[in-house]
Amino acid sequence: MAREPYMHRDISWLSFNERVLQEAEDKQNPLFERIKFMAIYSNNLDEFFRVRVANHRNLLRVGKKTKAQLDYDPKDLIKEIKEIVNLQQERFTRIFNEELLPELSEHRVQMIRHTDLDEDQKTFIDQYFNNNMLPYVQPVLLVKNKIRPFLNNAALYLIVVLRDKSRSEHHRDYAIIKIPSDHIPRFIILPETGGQRYVMMLDELVRHSIPWLFPGYDILDSFSMKLTRDAELYIDDEFSGDLIEKIKKSLTNRNIGPASRLVYDRNIDNRTLNFLQEMFELESIDLFPEGRYHNNMDFFKFPDFGMTHLKLADLPPLPFEPLEGARDFFARIRWRDYLINPPYHAYESVIQFFERAAADPDVTHIKLVQYRVGAQSRIMSALKEAVQNGKQVTVFIEVKARFDEEANLRWGEELERNGVTVHYSFPGLKVHAKLAMVRRIEKDGPIMYTYLSTGNFHEGTARVYSDLGLFTADERITGEVAQVFSFLETVKLPEQGFEHLLVGQFNLVDTLTELIHEEVRLARLGLPAEICLKLNSLQDPFLIHELYQASQAGVRVRIIVRGICSLIPGVPGLSDNIEAISIVDRFLEHTRVFFFHNQGDPKIYISSADWMVRNLYYRIETACPIYHPAIREILMDLFEIQWNDTLKARIIDEHQTNAFRRPEKSIALRSQHETYFYFKRRIDTGATKSS
Repeated sequence: MAREPYMHRDISWLSFNERVLQEAEDKQNPLFERIKFMAIYSNNLDEFFRVRVANHRNLLRVGKKTKAQLDYDPKDLIKEIKEIVNLQQERFTRIFNEELLPELSEHRVQMIRHTDLDEDQKTFIDQYFNNNMLPYVQPVLLVKNKIRPFLNNAALYLIVVLRDKSRSEHHRDYAIIKIPSDHIPRFIILPETGGQRYVMMLDELVRHSIPWLFPGYDILDSFSMKLTRDAELYIDDEFSGDLIEKIKKSLTNRNIGPASRLVYDRNIDNRTLNFLQEMFELESIDLFPEGRYHNNMDFFKFPDFGMTHLKLADLPPLPFEPLEGARDFFARIRWRDYLINPPYHAYESVIQFFERAAADPDVTHIKLVQYRVGAQSRIMSALKEAVQNGKQVTVFIEVKARFDEEANLRWGEELERNGVTVHYSFPGLKVHAKLAMVRRIEKDGPIMYTYLSTGNFHEGTARVYSDLGLFTADERITGEVAQVFSFLETVKLPEQGFEHLLVGQFNLVDTLTELIHEEVRLARLGLPAEICLKLNSLQDPFLIHELYQASQAGVRVRIIVRGICSLIPGVPGLSDNIEAISIVDRFLEHTRVFFFHNQGDPKIYISSADWMVRNLYYRIETACPIYHPAIREILMDLFEIQWNDTLKARIIDEHQTNAFRRPEKSIALRSQHETYFYFKRRIDTGATKSS
């Protein structure tokens, strides 16, 4: 059987990151929003190399027998990644130099280089260097064939080309200087003169000071560089041992992993680049040219000088009045289900779910799954308060949440010190479900209240990630949520199974397959059949095959996917009936919603799970059915609003062109703005309270 069209997940991810870069390029975005998207693009790419590319590089070292089991050649993939990234970086540099810097200048903000300083500015910089930087700048001469210095992961350095004044003019020496951006702000604001504001990168300040650091040398040139190291945690769960201790040990090794990328100024000369390659034992596939500056995620902190008119207008989170204003919070949830959609809605109702439970004398138990949580968290404070008030509080902490392992361990230890019962990760399995449960004694006996979400209990990301959350006391749901918690606490398989919730490791994939097959059956009978998916990522080959089969049977498939899409829509004879778009805008699209037409009585689920191999087969995930008619209607409305976006929607196709979908004679519709005002209209008309 011929292999079905399939886009490698990492090539598709690079296409997603290009969509982020498009936002930096889009002149319809205000200046500081464009700068922010430059930072997002850079931050995304850095993590991609630290994890994904590092993994492929490691696969280059495995034996032929292991490589034969792969469905791709790691060397070819890395080569393709490099070609794509190099083109994107050239585009990044052009946007920065030819568009953003001139626009900053139009608003009387100059990004100044060390060669452009006047005498007063030099005096200011010299004083700043002496007062703030001298302890942190430690130049190191590099000597070929000697022990090479260790470069910190993702830290900024200058490679300095020097010549000893006593040596031949053809002689060259090299040194490195760490740019101390981990101690000192990356952007230095110089004194304003004549209404002009001046900003200097910390890198330029170090360049200005190089002659002080190398007396007796002529400074020939300097170039920026950084090493990215393998940041994936390799935890061998097949052997006995304390998983928590393994993770702690792995964390100490994260910043000393093998190099996965050398980023350098593309203006560097070949002689210097060859020296670096030899010094740090790098291969050609490890070399990635960029612009003059690296670690451009620091542009998140670029000074705006109070020019709010160069930012998007605020969309202040809307209060969710049915719960935030409720005299009896839990009585409201017992009466009916409620759906919130942060950041359009404030996150306050979720926080109050825990704070009110902590203070309520009738509440006996609180349970929570923690995947990511903020450094400062009212939810965590409420859990500690609940223990003080005599309640039994249980938290399952997933310590394998990438780049949050350390924070999660710290929270786990703090919660344990405060009397919370803490359960930690399973070996070889992640728990990614977003669940909370409160048990309350009422006149009819104990009642369970649950909150199920597509996103984490993170009060910070709730301001920028678009997620859905369901408050419910529906016994069909709460009873099965209780079964999930029982499994997490005891690792004993549920006796009753799951009839309503779809749960990873149990019935998630099988039920999704059955739902697809039902739409196929209806289509073959000539009846209306449709599947609508809202996802972060679509990568699982099995479910992609099922969607291809559905398309061939005549099922209409519409997909809104933010990131990876390995499925290829619009292939004649295979995916003619599949359309896919991606929306990148001010809020990060994080919701997962599955719609199945079901002869006009839609089956709708909100979920923590993307359709990726890791989510479907190696994690505990949940998908929650939506039973309340008003909430089902809201979710269908939201999908249609996004599907009809004509400003921020890009078409996903086999060529990865990311063309904006802007039909002729269409009304300009920016779905995130329309979503905000959709909810605002519901408040203004009283619909939120009545439905």
